[in-house]
Amino acid sequence: MTIDDLRQDIDRLDSALLHIFNVRASLALRIGEVKKTLTLPVYDPAREKRIFSRMKELNTGPLDDQAIQRLFERVIDESRRLERIMTQQETEEEG
Repeated sequence: MTIDDLRQDIDRLDSALLHIFNVRASLALRIGEVKKTLTLPVYDPAREKRIFSRMKELNTGPLDDQAIQRLFERVIDESRRLERIMTQQETEEEG
C-alpha cells in the first residue's frame, strides 16, 4: 500500500466518523428532549462513567485507555453543549 492508499482509507474512515458523530448528536438531542420533559439534569456523571468504563473494556488498542477516555470525554462534552444550546433556544422561543 502507498501513502496515498492509506490516506484514502483514513479519508473514508473520517467520513464514516463524521456520519456517526452526527447520528450520535441527533440521539443526544432526543435524549435532551426526554430529560427536559422529565426535568432531569443535562449532566449525568454516572452515565458518563459507565460509557468510559464500557469503552475501555472494548478497547483493543493501539490507543490506550486514557486516550479513549479523552476522546469520549470530548464527544460527550459536545453532546452536552448541544443539549444546552437546544434548551436555551427553546427557552428563548417560549419567552
